[in-house]
Amino acid sequence: MTEDEFEEVREITPVSRDTGQPPAFAPAVEALPGLARVAAAACWHGTEWGVRTTARAGRRALRAATDPGEAAALARDATEAVAVIGGLARAVSAGVPLATALTSAGESLGELAEPPETGADHERHDGMTLRERGAELLERSRDVWNDDVAHPAYERILDELAPDEARILLLLLQGGPQPSVDVRTGGPVGMVHSQLVAPGLTMIGGRAGCRHLDQVPSYLNNLFRLGLVWFSRESLRDPMEYQVVEAQPDVLAAMHSVKFPKVVRRSIHLTPFGEDFCRTCLVDEDADSETSFPPHGVPPEPDSGEPPSSG
Repeated sequence: MTEDEFEEVREITPVSRDTGQPPAFAPAVEALPGLARVAAAACWHGTEWGVRTTARAGRRALRAATDPGEAAALARDATEAVAVIGGLARAVSAGVPLATALTSAGESLGELAEPPETGADHERHDGMTLRERGAELLERSRDVWNDDVAHPAYERILDELAPDEARILLLLLQGGPQPSVDVRTGGPVGMVHSQLVAPGLTMIGGRAGCRHLDQVPSYLNNLFRLGLVWFSRESLRDPMEYQVVEAQPDVLAAMHSVKFPKVVRRSIHLTPFGEDFCRTCLVDEDADSETSFPPHGVPPEPDSGEPPSSG
């Protein structure tokens, strides 16, 4: 846009000197050409982003009243916002296309409106007591603009998973519960006192395509630790699932290591928490809504007397 066209716009859209803005914002607002002010107002005040940003800023202002750290962060963000608006005015005046300048300014303001948790908010949490963090959590539960749909632990869990463990979770989600066997001592002595020879032998690693098959027991222990899987004492309904497992070399070696072996059939399931984690984090959103995955058993209640592990 040329200088003559800007002058034409200024004549069509008069600039009101009484903007009602704080003194710090007045020079930047007055420097904006009329067309830019109209477009910026349409972008910032005519969308849901504007409403949510206003609500978030209100919450930050309330926290700033009692938290010096939050007050300093809020003042710093306000100063940066003034700089962004001033930069928008200078960019448009220098001939940068209006759409490009507005997009760049919108991204900068969006970063200010939604600071990352790892920054000032994380440091603020470090200085809060557990009771204060609990009060903030309850405040968020009453926030009608809070649209969190995933459990907050999911992000941490993703950081604690190995790639092979993600493959195992997908196998359990898409293929259903998996067979597992324990090899114990049997025979007459085993009827009185059966000893565990080899626990939790499965084909999960091979079926899931794991690269490190020797790490599968550790993978399963980690998935259990994270609350994503549980080990049932019950066997699967289809006995054919176990015939393949019992023919594997590690199972045969365990059976041949004792005089009277006994095979105990178990199964491995996703927990309800683990199933929701897989649906949320590991499968495509469209596929999740259109696919019916095999059902898994529900872990026993803690007071049922049944241990959660097959060990």
